[in-house]
Amino acid sequence: MGVDYYNILKVSRGATEEDLKKSYKRLAMKWHPDKNPVNKKDAEAKFKQISEAYDVLSDLQKRQIYDLYGEEGLKATEFTTPSFNGGGSYVNSNYGFRYNPRDAEDIFAEFFGGSSGKSRSFYKNGVRGDVVKDSGSVKAAAVECKLVCSLEELYKGARKKMKISRVVPDEFGKPKSVEEILKIDIKPGWKKGTKITFPEKGNQEPGVTPADLIFVVDEKPHPVFKRNGNDLVVNQTISLLEALTGLTINLTTLDGRNLTIPVTDIIKPGREMVIPNEGMPISKDPSKKGKLLIKFDMRFPSRLTGEQKSDLKRVLGGIDL
Repeated sequence: MGVDYYNILKVSRGATEEDLKKSYKRLAMKWHPDKNPVNKKDAEAKFKQISEAYDVLSDLQKRQIYDLYGEEGLKATEFTTPSFNGGGSYVNSNYGFRYNPRDAEDIFAEFFGGSSGKSRSFYKNGVRGDVVKDSGSVKAAAVECKLVCSLEELYKGARKKMKISRVVPDEFGKPKSVEEILKIDIKPGWKKGTKITFPEKGNQEPGVTPADLIFVVDEKPHPVFKRNGNDLVVNQTISLLEALTGLTINLTTLDGRNLTIPVTDIIKPGREMVIPNEGMPISKDPSKKGKLLIKFDMRFPSRLTGEQKSDLKRVLGGIDL
């Protein structure tokens, strides 16, 4: 059979189209001449061999002929298919096939981009450069990471430092893992779902622009406050006595202030108190804030004695509701 294309591409004889593509991409990136400046000649020969193997095995007609008659039969100037006549001897019938090998760089360009049908060098002085298609860069899909923030951080603003680890090529083009600290300035009033993008901070692979790294703000639950857009909500449980006679609510705000709120009116079921300008900062204009909403949950006594009931009837009996 001559050259074993299946062995060159490291696939089985039953390899699917997806298997061929996956193996070609891995081997072509490894053996591209631009990535092997020290052994460029040997790498070039290997790269062309890999490309030829993919060219043959990915083409249904070429692959069928190769499987039946091998490399020599495939590359014959004009290919004829032998068949048996009635007497058991071979009779040649013209198959009408000519083998036209594709350029190795053209194949590479289809996978990793290129200009005018050719792929551009993606390693220069040990530093990876982007491989560009006519219509733009081939870029890896963005990577999103959750950035968990407390409500205090989203109220006051904060600087968070995130350690990331990513894979980049060293001076010889071999992958290595590097760590980096990214600083993120949380702005007052940012909401859950806010995205902070660090361009091209993902893993680097030959021939592909690194992915953008995107941090997505998430919000930790708070024991006292619940956020509703730009407003803050507090659930306050009070007794029946407090609902009727009044109380003072003491809260520590998200920026550490002590907030004293006197309640002098009778609190009816379902009532809310609205405190303006004590909600979350509005990110577009942090000098302005949303509202603080206090929702009351009334706690009724579980039982009353006869004497207590009589006292309540006497006190409340004459009240005009």
